[in-house]
Amino acid sequence: MYARRRHLYFAMMGFCIGLFVLAWAVVRLWSVPAAVAMCVVAMVIPPVAAIVANRRGPEDRWWDDPSGDAKSDEWWDELDGKKRPQGPYGHQGP
Repeated sequence: MYARRRHLYFAMMGFCIGLFVLAWAVVRLWSVPAAVAMCVVAMVIPPVAAIVANRRGPEDRWWDDPSGDAKSDEWWDELDGKKRPQGPYGHQGP
């Protein structure tokens, strides 16, 4: 999944650079407003590419990874309903 996001990011950034080069090397000879419009479109692409590259998919389980602190992990698991709280005699609560 990471490779797909990385490829999409580089494709978007390549398209952005291509727009800039095409705008000022070729299109400006015929129409400066069109070249400026192409650059405005190219200006929007990098933030969108960064959002796409850093987006987490449903299979990326970063929010429920253990933190390393057993007490904290147990507390969060209880809040999330993953484990039932232990009763006073070591058995499951009601």
